Amino acid sequence: MHEVLRYAAIGDSFTEGIGDERPDGTPRGWADQTAAQLARHQVVEYVNLAIRGRLLEPIATEQLDDVLALEPDLLTFNGGGNDLLRPSYDPDRLTALTERVILASKAAGVRVVVLSGANPSRRIPFGAKVNAAGIELTRIVRELTDRHGVEFVDNFGDGELARAGYWSPDRIHLNADGHRRVAARLLTHLGYQPPSGWLTPLPHPDAPPTRREQIGYYREHVAPWVWRHLRGRSSGDGVEPKHAAWTTIPATG
Repeated sequence: MHEVLRYAAIGDSFTEGIGDERPDGTPRGWADQTAAQLARHQVVEYVNLAIRGRLLEPIATEQLDDVLALEPDLLTFNGGGNDLLRPSYDPDRLTALTERVILASKAAGVRVVVLSGANPSRRIPFGAKVNAAGIELTRIVRELTDRHGVEFVDNFGDGELARAGYWSPDRIHLNADGHRRVAARLLTHLGYQPPSGWLTPLPHPDAPPTRREQIGYYREHVAPWVWRHLRGRSSGDGVEPKHAAWTTIPATG
């Protein structure tokens, strides 16, 4: 163990923090917030190699290999959400890649915590298919983490987090409240008390989107996503990790 806690995060937009942007437009997200809360208790150095749009394979190979070379103490890993949205979704391949992360981290002596992403299926196209695939992936991950004695935080199964109020207008990425809830759930799992209110359920029931909202949603979010993928492009093309080297994190109150 280092004199400071070296915390590393790998993944896609969920871990990069898309949907929880600072005033200058840079993503924050649950991993940044977790690092800041941990820094209230000890010195924390932090890297985050997550990049929006990444499929599981580059996360479980390129990002993992790069981050293990930095010798972290704690690693959080999430991936597979983008795979679920593609016709080529292969649960066997995702199983093998997830196991690669687990085994390589354990071999390096790194404490790894696997997180599932939240469940977006209630308000997106083909939501039933995404929900079924997400349930299957969560089952696979739980079996792997149980088998190898690795920690798992199941956000996909958190019914509160699936509510509309935790999601950005694109309905794929969590908003600031959603990221804060994920951070609180992770902090609780790690044995820390999250700030007051971070786990308090939303006060108002969900309201179904109006027809006008649905038309706007398909025009502003679904159509561009389909067009981008038809051209073989990713939202993460040209994006670099926001914390590629160890950064000392100031504590937040």
